[in-house]
Amino acid sequence: MIRALLIAGGASAFQQATNGISKVSTALHARQPIMAGNWKLNPSSVQEADGLAKGMAALLDSSTCAVSDGPMCTEVVVFPPFPFIASVVDDLENVGVGVGAQDPDGASPSWLYMILISVTLTVAAIPEGLPLTVTISLSTGCAEMVKEHVLMRKIAAVETLGSCAIICTDKTGTLTEGKMRCVKMHCAGADYEVSGKGFDPTHGSIGAKDAVAGDDLAFSPDDDRKDDPNVRGMLTSALLCCSTTLAQEEDDAGELKWTPKGNSSEAPIVVAAAKIGIWAKELEPAFPRATEIPFSSSRKMMAIVTKNENGGQPPANVPDACKLDAPFVAHVKGAPNYIIEACTTMLKDGAMVPIDAAAKAKLYEVVDELSGQALRVLAISCRPLDTLPYADDDEVEDKLTAVLDGGLQFLGLVASIDPERQGVKDAIDTASHASVRTVMITGDYLKTAQAIARNISILNPDGSQDKDAVDCNDLRPGDEYLDETDMDALTGRVNVFARAKPEDKLEIVKSLQRQGWVCAMTGDGVNDAPALKEADIGVSMGLEGTEVAKGASDMILTDDNFCSIVKAVRKGRAIYAGIQKFVSFIMSVHFAEVLQIFLCVVIGLPIMREPLQILFLVLVTDLPPAIALGVEPAEPNIMDKKPRPKEQPVVMPWMWRCIIANGLVMTVGIMSTYVVALDAYAGAFMQERIKPKANWRDRNKCRVWRNNFFSYKTYKHTDNDENDDKMKECANFSIRKARTVAFIALVWAENLRAYSARSFTRPIWVNTFQNMAMNKAILGAQAALYIALFVPGLSTQVIALYPIGFKGSDGIEWYGWVLAIIGALVCLTGCELYKFYVSFNPPEGCV
Repeated sequence: MIRALLIAGGASAFQQATNGISKVSTALHARQPIMAGNWKLNPSSVQEADGLAKGMAALLDSSTCAVSDGPMCTEVVVFPPFPFIASVVDDLENVGVGVGAQDPDGASPSWLYMILISVTLTVAAIPEGLPLTVTISLSTGCAEMVKEHVLMRKIAAVETLGSCAIICTDKTGTLTEGKMRCVKMHCAGADYEVSGKGFDPTHGSIGAKDAVAGDDLAFSPDDDRKDDPNVRGMLTSALLCCSTTLAQEEDDAGELKWTPKGNSSEAPIVVAAAKIGIWAKELEPAFPRATEIPFSSSRKMMAIVTKNENGGQPPANVPDACKLDAPFVAHVKGAPNYIIEACTTMLKDGAMVPIDAAAKAKLYEVVDELSGQALRVLAISCRPLDTLPYADDDEVEDKLTAVLDGGLQFLGLVASIDPERQGVKDAIDTASHASVRTVMITGDYLKTAQAIARNISILNPDGSQDKDAVDCNDLRPGDEYLDETDMDALTGRVNVFARAKPEDKLEIVKSLQRQGWVCAMTGDGVNDAPALKEADIGVSMGLEGTEVAKGASDMILTDDNFCSIVKAVRKGRAIYAGIQKFVSFIMSVHFAEVLQIFLCVVIGLPIMREPLQILFLVLVTDLPPAIALGVEPAEPNIMDKKPRPKEQPVVMPWMWRCIIANGLVMTVGIMSTYVVALDAYAGAFMQERIKPKANWRDRNKCRVWRNNFFSYKTYKHTDNDENDDKMKECANFSIRKARTVAFIALVWAENLRAYSARSFTRPIWVNTFQNMAMNKAILGAQAALYIALFVPGLSTQVIALYPIGFKGSDGIEWYGWVLAIIGALVCLTGCELYKFYVSFNPPEGCV
């Protein structure tokens, strides 16, 4: 996800330690520019690619970006506090040796001990869990999106949708149900009503204009027009131009339902024809196909040429004027404006009459009236042929041109309703509230597109935004696209593009991207593939989409539903917010861990932690809760925020303030706990006064707590064996006991900090245990803590913790546990107070 994490301070020093201490020292002391090295940070490990540099330059290659580049994959994130942390680690060895920092156990010389501490702190400073958490967050998001009918082909697509500012969507089947039903017809100068329910051809019929069907969906005998020759002639030609079939199939409940198979735009024609007894299976043997010319996106029409094998007779009950008894007939259907312009005659009063400009104008008025009712209108036409006007091996476009050149006969109009999907209006409102603009790109007539857009709130219902809907011919006056300036000005305001071609989609998305928007684009056809590929995220349809479109897309809607896109946007934002919370948490605790050790060295206190204790904190206490933050449930107000700008870094300035503030709070709390614990067990603070191991006799007295807070008892060298034993314990075990108290306090504090980090503004007690992954991570960390504390051998010999008595030590006593609790609560209180301060004026993007 993040292409580069530039962390000043040193390479993966812990890994380099296996290759020699001198190499680590070189890495820590190099003074070259940060990018001098070439380091690859992969999800599983940090590996050197070539050379060492001053900085820990962790470059995530394209594979770490989870297959494809999202907006976060294009940015370089520089962590400002890390030059400071790096200088701390860089100079820690010299400072420690210079001030004479000693290994309290006396097992290593000062210089070697400080190198071990420096190497371990370098591991603590590097956010090695970042790619792991990012990968887990995105993959978990992908798995959850499957439940929402979204199949992610590329893992980064979820995060990219979280930054999406514009969704360019098709209408049919995405914003609408894609279950069109014919409701009105216009034929031979007359209007007709079509009744029915769904795809069932056994209910409903065709009636006169404004006729009202009864409860059984049938018209009265006076209004019924199912035997009208003009209607039958138009629907017969229309049906012969369809490839869609209609049959009964069992649904999941075992019930028989009428189901169309094929193009959703043809289903209304097939069902309407079946209502008046016209079936393709009865027509096709007598009028088989000679040629099929598929839909042309440039001419917005398709044609099927049939051959008369019915003895030269026309289909039953059709007007003679249609000449469907010709040897060949080209049946053509498509967009009304394209079909009308291609026609030279029209059916009227049972005869074919020339179609003049006035007649065309009246037809366009009818089209506008039907389209204004949010109906999708198809025009039906035909052309009788004595012979085929083209050769079999001619190109498809040439065949269509040959059919059109002779002029078509206009038969009528079929108007179908395609209801908007349930929840689509609410989804568009949600997207709008989240500052995500919805742009509808459809092949429908402009008036139809405007009416539907008003119904689903893409345009204002009162029509005041109708000017924000344009015919795509406006994009390419004179067959040439507008220049970039004019195109950007148009796409910047228009929310509905009608009569769009696939190449228009490509130009629209390019224009929006030039303006800096992150765009999603839907598509289902072969010709949509370039636009899907060009978009920041291509969205293909799982039900109606072609394999080519699916292959070019980043995600697939398995239900073809626009609502699923909005859900994906919400999930993408949640994942992005989770990554921000993870970064804030991990950086703050690592910053605190490094600073605490540095202060111990500089002040002269015994170093607070052993290297293995630091690794325990990094791997057990920090990493699992960090991963849990990466899958944090979305905040309730996450869709109230604006989309993240494409160039915005992951870690904002206000986040750095949060990281530093929380790191300082934890440093103060744990350092205070440690200092008080040293007073309780050692009676001194500086390592040179405690005199561990062989030098314990050099100390003349030891003042420690006497089983109570700040109630002291002093031991001196005497002939009394008990005093000598207490003096020896004070010297040899006091640092370890103080370390144990500070260690317990820090583990508890970091676990509480993990719960606090679930929100940048909400207090910790709001939905504290909502994230089950976090609960499991904290339980695991706590279980690991008590195993490390109480398992014999592991506690004392490996991790060097002494919660209970060991070889003359009486353990940390009850007040040690109380000190740890107080220290952890002080850290939590400080972090919550800072959060309370931020909540008064939360920065933009803070959730």
